[in-house]
Amino acid sequence: MATDAAPSQETFIRSFDDPAAVARYAEGPQRFVPGLEALHRMTVLLLAERAPRDASVLVLGAGGGSELKAMAEAQPGWRFVGVDPAGEMLKLAERVLGPLMERVTLVRGTIDDAPKGPFDAATCLLTLHFLEAAERTRTAGEIRRRLRPGSPFVAAHASFPQDPGQRDVWLDRYAAYPVAMGADPDAVAKARAAVAASLNSFSPDKDEAILREAGFKDASLFYAAFTWRGWIGHA
Repeated sequence: MATDAAPSQETFIRSFDDPAAVARYAEGPQRFVPGLEALHRMTVLLLAERAPRDASVLVLGAGGGSELKAMAEAQPGWRFVGVDPAGEMLKLAERVLGPLMERVTLVRGTIDDAPKGPFDAATCLLTLHFLEAAERTRTAGEIRRRLRPGSPFVAAHASFPQDPGQRDVWLDRYAAYPVAMGADPDAVAKARAAVAASLNSFSPDKDEAILREAGFKDASLFYAAFTWRGWIGHA
């Protein structure tokens, strides 16, 4: 995140279509999201509780390819449809996946461009925080409609207390972690300012309520790391 004004969804899409920004992307999530590799492993385990060995998995926000690679390596029988609005990020996913691409179909677009399914599982990692509340609810609902009944859905994104007395404390923690991981302090300060200005950061209670409103009535928290949260729910 590299703007100081409240970012729109279109602004983020444009930034992720910038080849120079995409070239720097790979190290970003590793530094900013505590336990990212563990989040990927937990996602696989949670999906595998109900998804069959030959599952078809919908991955929304698939650009970059890191979660696709983790899931494809862990479950050799699964096939994937990865959807992302940023073409440059999809190109990066192709490079990251390499020969694993034989089990992956990439689609440029939003949830409305995804196949109707039905899918056996779905994920949306580090993506829903780009959407305002109504569009976030609609998108989660469209994911649910593409799932077989009872199929698992894992969502994880920025979600932290928004109360004025707590918000800055959590934003400081958000910034402290990547600096401790070796990120440039000036770049981190810009990222913190962008997150602080965003209108799309909600409290964990609100985020869980959005998932429930979208039809994932049993949505429950499984991951919490500073300003990040992850939920598992079933269609």
